[in-house]
Amino acid sequence: MHPAIAQHTSEISSICRRFHIKRLEVFGSAARASDFNPETSDADFLVEFTTDADHGLQTFFGAKAALESVLGRGVDLIESGAVKNPFVLASINAHKEPVYAA
Repeated sequence: MHPAIAQHTSEISSICRRFHIKRLEVFGSAARASDFNPETSDADFLVEFTTDADHGLQTFFGAKAALESVLGRGVDLIESGAVKNPFVLASINAHKEPVYAA
């Protein structure tokens, strides 16, 4: 995980609790770190909400906006079950790293 993400784990954990996130995993360049550009790269996250969470747009986009604010960069937030393409899923699974787990 790139230090630009790792240095904010405490704040990210707080966001996860506030938005009822059960699990948050980083993937893509922010997980690989070797091709992450601190100036231009966004951060890609897989998210799993708790079963008691209100899964409305306000919760999803609220979590996304809060992560963007803390990280100071764009965030792509993808719900864990939303990735159906097996090749994309295999690529994500090969490099994902846990950031938060309740």
